[in-house]
Amino acid sequence: MSSESLPQRQPPGPLQPVPERGAEPRFDAVPERAKWRYRPRRDFWRSRAVRAGALITLLALCGLVILAIVREQTGTEGFLVGLALAVLPVPLLGTAFRWLDRVDPGPWRNLLFAFAWGACAAALVAIIANSFATKWIATATADPSSADHLGATVIAPIVEESAKAAAVLLLFLFRRRDFKGIVDGVVVAGFTATGFAFTENILYLGNAFGEDQVSHTAGLSSTTAATFFVRIVMSPFAHPLFTVCTGIGFGAAALAAPGSRWRRVGLPVLGLLSAMGMHALWNGSSSFGTYGFYLVYAAFMVPVFGLLTWLAVWSRQRELRTVAAELPAYAAAGWLGPAEPLALSSMRARSMARDFAHRTYGGKRAARTVAEYEAFATALAFLRRRARRAQAGPDFTAREQELLHHLWERRAVAGPALLYAAGAAGRIWIPPQPYPYGHPAPYGHQAPYGYDQSSPYNPYLR
Repeated sequence: MSSESLPQRQPPGPLQPVPERGAEPRFDAVPERAKWRYRPRRDFWRSRAVRAGALITLLALCGLVILAIVREQTGTEGFLVGLALAVLPVPLLGTAFRWLDRVDPGPWRNLLFAFAWGACAAALVAIIANSFATKWIATATADPSSADHLGATVIAPIVEESAKAAAVLLLFLFRRRDFKGIVDGVVVAGFTATGFAFTENILYLGNAFGEDQVSHTAGLSSTTAATFFVRIVMSPFAHPLFTVCTGIGFGAAALAAPGSRWRRVGLPVLGLLSAMGMHALWNGSSSFGTYGFYLVYAAFMVPVFGLLTWLAVWSRQRELRTVAAELPAYAAAGWLGPAEPLALSSMRARSMARDFAHRTYGGKRAARTVAEYEAFATALAFLRRRARRAQAGPDFTAREQELLHHLWERRAVAGPALLYAAGAAGRIWIPPQPYPYGHPAPYGHQAPYGYDQSSPYNPYLR
């Protein structure tokens, strides 16, 4: 297997050449004081601690206020029932969005922030703004029924989607390095909407339970059962589906060239308007007659859900193609083994490499080492892609060397595991190579047979 057989087609653009790897590579661009975790110097008010503290305080206050409001409206018993039922779809939705993000996983802190924003800040803004606007319209028109309809079909979509979009905007602006494309936008938007739907479902289910307590209704004929069926069984993806349109807009803007100002501004706005339009259609479906809800659900919501799911999966495959296109340059320079770009561009091969390391080199510790290697290599591929588009920033060299250093530290375990995975997954063909002592060396000892730590990766070296 040679580097010439790997995919070499790469988009045009000015880019620094890949540094050649020596027997003992140097990483002079990364200061020692950074401890190989690159952090540019920032003003105090822009420091991570200050911003994190302010956000945590804001979200905690919003959470306390929203808790008090929901408990006041539903009662303690209704709140507990609503909480128990509303939490059911959260793990399913979170797992689905995290699965989409497996190629280049974003930090958990970003996803936790998105969920907390949706559940606390966005929900609080929606409850206060929707109530105020509906009451104002009812007072101005002296027609409470029309005010409720207008509030549900016009006010609520605008307020709620704008409140949820704020979380996506904040991560787009302040975590730009973690916001690299459509998949990141979909995942962030999905977690935000999941948090919002969680709080909203507590309110709806708690109120339904209170109505059943007053009317002494129970079982499948109860309002609680009907609400649970509509909101938890039939449409748990409704809010995520709306807000994903906003996330796609921001993700497409992240891929835009620095000079394309209209795309970087217009695409998020277009995504937000699409989310509002879908939300308004969903809320107004009851006005289309007895079967209006089911008609909108079957003829619009389900097809759009399928289309957006396909787009998210396609974007994920596009990320894998980026890995396959960018990493061969590092393989040619000796930083990666010739088979590694092929293994790293396959999710099946990645999983097999982790399993191989777990069985062969030392359990969870070795598997974690391979997982970290995969993550750093993927980040390196995306960094180089951004550099081609003049989006990497002036610290590209330092960030590249930091990632190369992390790969260098883990190559002894990850290299053989990825070579095995490339062959086992059918990405390359490897002739049988017996071990001289019948089994590979355990994790933490000498490199396995066929892998030389002091020279460029050569799986057939004897």
